[in-house]
Amino acid sequence: MTDQHRRRREALAERIAPDADAVLITRLVNVRYLTGLESSNAALLVGAGGEAVLCTDARYAGTARRVCPDLELVVERPTAETLTSRAGETGVRRLAFEAHAVTVEKHAALTALDGAPEFVPAGHRVEELRLVKDEDELALLREACAISDRAFAALLPGLAPGMTERQAAIALDRHMVDLGAQRPAFDTIVASGPNGAIPHHRPGDRVLARGDLVTFDFGALHGGYHADMTRTVALGEPAGWQRDLYDLVLRAQLAGIAAAAPGAETKAVDGAARKVIADAGHGEDFPHGLGHGVGLEIHEAPLMGYDKTGKLMDRVPITAEPGVYLAGRGGVRIEDTLVVRGSGPELLTETTKDLLVL
Repeated sequence: MTDQHRRRREALAERIAPDADAVLITRLVNVRYLTGLESSNAALLVGAGGEAVLCTDARYAGTARRVCPDLELVVERPTAETLTSRAGETGVRRLAFEAHAVTVEKHAALTALDGAPEFVPAGHRVEELRLVKDEDELALLREACAISDRAFAALLPGLAPGMTERQAAIALDRHMVDLGAQRPAFDTIVASGPNGAIPHHRPGDRVLARGDLVTFDFGALHGGYHADMTRTVALGEPAGWQRDLYDLVLRAQLAGIAAAAPGAETKAVDGAARKVIADAGHGEDFPHGLGHGVGLEIHEAPLMGYDKTGKLMDRVPITAEPGVYLAGRGGVRIEDTLVVRGSGPELLTETTKDLLVL
């Protein structure tokens, strides 16, 4: 993907050129997006013409030479400091930097270096580039979602009363890895019975029991890209209120997905789902936003909530995950990862949304 990474750096340079002579990238996920290098210590200096210098330490030097052979490589432990000095030595007068990622302490250290350029905020320029995915990225995300679907299908036959939430979560994680995931994309949630009323419940020792609704929120990591899906199942025949609650959340999710089109306001997409729930008298029981972007991070822009701004664009992957949570009783959340398309949303998670009764 070296040509692809080069094009990304050139696109960043075009966005930086009016305000600075170069940009210093220190967010590791952004370094990866622009170079392909995944590491715990790296920085990238991109000039206004697209030329770039990568700095990492000796632990990653071999990987860097293999993954990004087109880049000039400097091997030093203090990556940001090394590239700041390099910028000053090569005539950079104004250096853009990721102010949202650099600490006050680090900023003070960098600006105090001899010959350091003037530092100016770069804004979220790389994150803005990352917002719209290319087809290679979408292929990786599509496979991450397919692994998630297959893992959930593999889990269901063995899911039964008597298991603990933690055991179910570990089994699901194991299935994802066995089926090709690098690892789970985030800490898997299994929330049973009354714990289903806690949106980010941590799986514990509660034993799954007949009559429970059980919510699974999980996803596979594949090629660096994060899947995210949620399904709520019933152990035994559900009570009337459980089935009604499930049907309500499903209608809300479908309304939100239908509203997800290029040019749609993120607030309006959230509102399409939120109105269904509010009209049923459960507005206060839906306390979070409808969804978020996914990609190299599990939570990316855009964010879709009643207080969020922005518009969706073509080829932006998002989640749609409404939920209703009834304290002391339980809850339902249904989530899919999808890609915004002009021809209509492309669902990447394909597990049925019919209420599964086990």
